[in-house]
Amino acid sequence: MIVRVKKDKDYAVMSNYHFKDKNLSLRAKGLLSLMLSLPDNWDYSINGLCSICNESRTTIRKALKELRDNHYLEMNENRDEKGKFIYDYIVYENPNINS
Repeated sequence: MIVRVKKDKDYAVMSNYHFKDKNLSLRAKGLLSLMLSLPDNWDYSINGLCSICNESRTTIRKALKELRDNHYLEMNENRDEKGKFIYDYIVYENPNINS
């Protein structure tokens, strides 16, 4: 038996590619799915991601590294006007082999 949920509001549409990628752990697949469901202006920092899920900073950091290593995430490091490090995230639905 298959039960389908009526999707009339508050849902995300994304590629299934990362779900089938055997190079990714379930942790990384879940974090990528969460990140793809967030608005573009979301705070993708480790603190921002920790604020909406029940994972430690270490777990989030490991999942982000796994996503970077598998080309689903690109992180660009910059400094703000006070010299504090800030990161720009580019999240891909499919691996970007050019990153």
